[in-house]
Amino acid sequence: MGLKTTMRKHKSLAAASACVKGGALAASLLLLHGCMVGPDFTAPDAPRVNGYLPEGNPAPTATAEVHGGASQVFLRGRDLPGEWWKVFRNKQIDAFVTEAIQNHPDVAAAQAALRAARENVLAQEGSLFPQVSASGSGTRQVVSNASQNQSGNSSPYNLYNASVSVSYVLDAWGGTRRQVEALQAQAEYQQYQLEATYLSLTANVVTAAISDASLRAQIDATNDIIKSEEEQLKLVQRQFELGAVAQSDVLSQQSNLAQTQATLPPLQKQLAQQRNQLMAYLGRLPSEDRGEHVSLSSLTLPRDLPVSLPSALVRQRPDIAAAEATLHKATATVGVNVANMLPQIQISSSYGRNGLTPSSLFSPGTAAWSVAGSLSQTVFDGGTLYHDKEAAIASREQAFATYKSTVISAFRDVADSLRAIEADANTLKAQLAYEKAAQDSVKISRTQYMAGAVTYPSVLTSEQNYQQAVIARVKAQAQRFSDTAALFQSLGGGWWNRVDQTAQSLPRTNAGYFQDH
Repeated sequence: MGLKTTMRKHKSLAAASACVKGGALAASLLLLHGCMVGPDFTAPDAPRVNGYLPEGNPAPTATAEVHGGASQVFLRGRDLPGEWWKVFRNKQIDAFVTEAIQNHPDVAAAQAALRAARENVLAQEGSLFPQVSASGSGTRQVVSNASQNQSGNSSPYNLYNASVSVSYVLDAWGGTRRQVEALQAQAEYQQYQLEATYLSLTANVVTAAISDASLRAQIDATNDIIKSEEEQLKLVQRQFELGAVAQSDVLSQQSNLAQTQATLPPLQKQLAQQRNQLMAYLGRLPSEDRGEHVSLSSLTLPRDLPVSLPSALVRQRPDIAAAEATLHKATATVGVNVANMLPQIQISSSYGRNGLTPSSLFSPGTAAWSVAGSLSQTVFDGGTLYHDKEAAIASREQAFATYKSTVISAFRDVADSLRAIEADANTLKAQLAYEKAAQDSVKISRTQYMAGAVTYPSVLTSEQNYQQAVIARVKAQAQRFSDTAALFQSLGGGWWNRVDQTAQSLPRTNAGYFQDH
């Protein structure tokens, strides 16, 4: 990956000097019109690596005998689906994503920004054509006879004028075309910003729905634990009434139950806040929550996971593509500033007619015309144009460094996602084993307590361990689904396999111009 190290070399100025060499004026103008000074943009090469991890693709993940615990396989070079969220096979998630795309104002803002950028391209392209203006006037006037050494005034008369003027700034050095190129790159940037908005929004909706499901499962698990502990409290109370246990055991169980009940309000608070966040992603206000939700049991964990080739990632990630468009714009801007340092050529002409009456405007002898050409060159400006060019070169260097940083971050995101899927599968397997062991420990400790073999604190310890194990297992289940969504997001989300642009992003002057872009 790298650009040629010509950022501070003045090859563009040398090209301009070559352009001015020629013979006749006409031939020189034709040559100049085809010349474009400044560096031509070349997309940076993709990193020359074969994978995202030192060992390549990770092996298939561990399996846990619980929902969401299936093994996942990484398929190198497999393309991503455009509607990647459908891999979870959940109609409610599909409905959430559709609603978010239709309603969220960030999407509308990104569409409008893209349209504005495309309109700017069309506006600048107009500078490549001659500017034609027409004018007409009619005046009634009196000429003083004093200019003819006569007294008094002449009779009033009418004077009519109609004319057409044409002016054309010759794009001799390609400065205007470089401006168009820069604006086209800006439009590309806005296009990828739109894709980034879609990717971020869809991923946020999916992960918010999964978090919602996780919190609901944690609340259900906590309620089950509370119910079990309430039954245990009744049992201990009966034993106390029979004189079989001390009152301290009853108080300990009451304390344990209250402690478990105290964990419920924070979960309910998190769920309420998560619902508010989900509503925001859907473009709704919190009061417009209709209660739709996803359960962990309704989600399907995809077995096959696509992993794009590193060479494809730099074309798939919207943030990388946007950084490349910024680099393209900065490169074209260097050419604009180089062209500004060179002579500017303008051609103009006009044709008109004058007459005392409207009908006489087209009579013989009333025509007037002119053709002119001008060349201007800044001789001294205190170094303004030179330093404008140097600033543009520095901005190009900055854009290139930013591009490289974006690529590094993107590859890190993919590597993090792969590691997370691998590690969290192992975590779920371990948590499930811990939960089963804790559940067995609770049963054994309660039996031993009833037999007088252990004290009641041993029962409390086993119950608390089981409670923690259940909540941890639920979190680990949800994390596997979130990890899967994160992988699709880190790989670019498959936007190239769907159409995200709407009529809101198309120029109003010619809605079909960008249909194929």
